[in-house]
Amino acid sequence: MADAAPHRPRYRERVKEPHPAPGNAAPAPDPALLAHTDLQSGHARLRDWATEEDRHRRLTAWHADNLELLTSMDIAHVRADHFALPGLHAEHYLDRWEPAAQGLHALLSIRFENLDVQRPFVNVSGLSRPWTPADLPALRDAANRAYHPFRPATLRLTTALPVDALPGLTPEFRFLTAPLQDLARPDLTLPPELTLRPTTDDTHLQDARDAYAALDAQHPAHARQAHVIDAEQLADTVQAGLMYDVLVRGEWAGYVGAQPAEEIGLDVLQVQELLLTPHHRGHGYGPHLGTLFARTVLRDHPDHAHRHLFGTIHAHNHGAYPAALRAGRHDVGGYTLLPLR
Repeated sequence: MADAAPHRPRYRERVKEPHPAPGNAAPAPDPALLAHTDLQSGHARLRDWATEEDRHRRLTAWHADNLELLTSMDIAHVRADHFALPGLHAEHYLDRWEPAAQGLHALLSIRFENLDVQRPFVNVSGLSRPWTPADLPALRDAANRAYHPFRPATLRLTTALPVDALPGLTPEFRFLTAPLQDLARPDLTLPPELTLRPTTDDTHLQDARDAYAALDAQHPAHARQAHVIDAEQLADTVQAGLMYDVLVRGEWAGYVGAQPAEEIGLDVLQVQELLLTPHHRGHGYGPHLGTLFARTVLRDHPDHAHRHLFGTIHAHNHGAYPAALRAGRHDVGGYTLLPLR
């Protein structure tokens, strides 16, 4: 079982006939407008956890930071130098504010799945209004128009609708979250042999890598759904005091750790790793890790008591996804993919 944020991918496929970079002639969008659209299209449950004013403020700040990718040639040159695609220039890597359907503009960016250079996709990171199924053909056209030289395979949209609610679209990573206070569940008795211990170094990082390799071998799709924490992420989470070794009868059995962040307009602890080794799976421990982590954080870090535990889990990760739901986290939406080819 693994619960972790997907890595950002890269791209190196050759483009035989590069096209001119689309211009960004339209005025940049107002980040407050993008935030308002997020609020309109967000999951209803989020309104119970934070005021609209607080979420709008956080989302506006998040969009304001991202708008730099519309015009920053420094960032564009870094991307172009990294990928070194023949015939393409830095301008091709800029984000685009593209007209789509009536009254609908989309903020688009080129992304690459799981570091796989053969899997480019276009991400929608902001909209002038909530999208509807009727807008999909126009959004497809806008994505292909903006990033045709990369030959992207899919357009990634965010939706608050349940998994499989949209025929013709493929559900991808989902947002699983709940307040730490709710996850602590003081009335629940946990297995006494299951405990947490603060992680102090990378002694068990190779064990975690081996656990992922075993899961990937057993479930080939898992390799595209989750990735083991890397050494830098582990060190940062240890330094924050929010990384723990999972123990079963004193034996190392996995990791659970998170970092403070802002996601979907909430103050969260974003899961960096939540892993049980194959030897310790199948004993019912998985759903208890969120509760145990929440109780431990509330005890050791009371300054984080207002936060939510937040993680992105692939909808088809049949270990981590149901375990998170059983632990008390809620699916408040996520990504869905529209084919572009």
